[in-house]
Amino acid sequence: MPLISLVCIRASDPDRLARFYSSFGMQFVREKHGGGPEHYSCSMGGSVFEIYPSVPSEPETRATRLGFTVDSIERVIGGLPADACVINAPKNTRWGRRAVIQDPEGHKVELLEQ
Repeated sequence: MPLISLVCIRASDPDRLARFYSSFGMQFVREKHGGGPEHYSCSMGGSVFEIYPSVPSEPETRATRLGFTVDSIERVIGGLPADACVINAPKNTRWGRRAVIQDPEGHKVELLEQ
């Protein structure tokens, strides 16, 4: 079965978005590959999550829905920056405790508690 190795999203303000996702406990480093733009990268259990600056010639990624498994949804939501938006408050579902938030760039982010 294939495994996801890379997720890359685009942001008009990559610094702001890296701060947002850092509030989950993610640790980003700045990278630049060849002639490409500087961006943020975070390695997570065999996968890499990257935040690139928006480019007019590339499609936006706002319609991309992301999902992260976290230790505590309440802790993550409690530590979010003020510009975060809770779309669906935490509740128990058949998949486990779940909430949906929106990052400052408009990506919907599903949080699932371990």
